[in-house]
Amino acid sequence: MKSQGAAKNEANNAAQATSTVAKAVEEPTAAKVEIDFSNVEVEPLFEDMVDFDTFSKSDFRAVKVKECEAVPKSKKLLKFVLDDGSGEDRVILSGIHDYYEPEDLVGKTLIAIVNLPPRKMMGIDSCGMIISATHLEEGRGGLNVLMVDDRIPAGAKLY
Repeated sequence: MKSQGAAKNEANNAAQATSTVAKAVEEPTAAKVEIDFSNVEVEPLFEDMVDFDTFSKSDFRAVKVKECEAVPKSKKLLKFVLDDGSGEDRVILSGIHDYYEPEDLVGKTLIAIVNLPPRKMMGIDSCGMIISATHLEEGRGGLNVLMVDDRIPAGAKLY
């Protein structure tokens, strides 16, 4: 004979499995797009090693973009208002406007380093840094902000 709690757990698990199967049926799988990286150049790896204690002082967090707007009088800077899980909004400025429009980033989950000292840019304190990947393609710079699954909560620490 099952306890009432065990019966509830079994029912919940069955409901979740049904929901997962229903989602899999409803959502068509995206076709895998082949990307040609033959013309892409990346910076060489650093030769200097960083000890673990130095690395572990960097606080990388998942952050949710609450607001994003172009900084007036700047061609490159975007001002992010972020949920970093602390309960206080965090403002970070990032020079990525050549690559992204602000409205395309609202609601996304990004990665930021949050324990850098504030740095004033265009009169605004930037409290951290959005993490991006850069490369050269056919002589032109490319940049992609690191975006992660939206199921990752704001403030989740990266290791």
